[in-house]
Amino acid sequence: MIGTETDLELDGKRGRVVVRRREPEGTPRRVVLLAHGYGEHSGRYAHVIDRLAGDGDVVYAPDHLGHGRSEGEPVLVEDIEILVDDLDQVRRTARNEHPGLPVVLLGHSMGGLVATRYAQRFPDVLAGLVLTGPVVGGSPAILGLLEYDPIPDVPIDPSILSRDPAVGEAYAADPMVWHGPFKRPTLQAFVASVEEVGAGPGFGELPVLWVHGEDDQLAPLDSTRPMMDKLKGSDLTARIDAGARHEVLNETHRDEILDDVSAFIARVT
Repeated sequence: MIGTETDLELDGKRGRVVVRRREPEGTPRRVVLLAHGYGEHSGRYAHVIDRLAGDGDVVYAPDHLGHGRSEGEPVLVEDIEILVDDLDQVRRTARNEHPGLPVVLLGHSMGGLVATRYAQRFPDVLAGLVLTGPVVGGSPAILGLLEYDPIPDVPIDPSILSRDPAVGEAYAADPMVWHGPFKRPTLQAFVASVEEVGAGPGFGELPVLWVHGEDDQLAPLDSTRPMMDKLKGSDLTARIDAGARHEVLNETHRDEILDDVSAFIARVT
């Protein structure tokens, strides 16, 4: 592990939020906030946090409400804006601990939806935004479950996360990952948030790096691209990886993608 890791506990909008905080060796150059995806937790991003800390970044990675070590009913998110509010509390804590450092936000999947709403609501506090497999355009296969009553128990298939079978195996064996069915209020919150994202505003002059797998079945490219085209501002870099699945940061060429993420963060800060 690179640097020193400690946990923070913050009073979120609906309960205690546990934040993984990694200080790099030496003086930090910037702050990176990391927003994980649905049903998972910040611990699945240890290799990403290591890379960022190695670059001199201080990383704050909260477990969202109802996820990981944070409070709340498992995977129950009645309003994505609650997660956005909690994330801003993390950002304000980071600002107080490291005043004057630029802040970059990295969000994956549901975390990409949270990060996009964050950038729309707080456009002046970020130096850059990184989105990997964001569900900003919705997920027809998952949101389509709302048509059923009751919602069928069809958890996420680990095999569609990455071409690296070890990723799916670790996901399936992780006791902190939710392996149960989707909850109706959470799916409804996804739908409402996608609509809010679509209402704008766009990214304007905020530098954005968007990385997406061409074979992403959870956030299909044909659903995501129209929204990203609608939101894009003057500084959007898109990287669409042929054959890659949903978790591009866990793909077989993850180091190459992290190189691009690192270079982008260095450029915008």
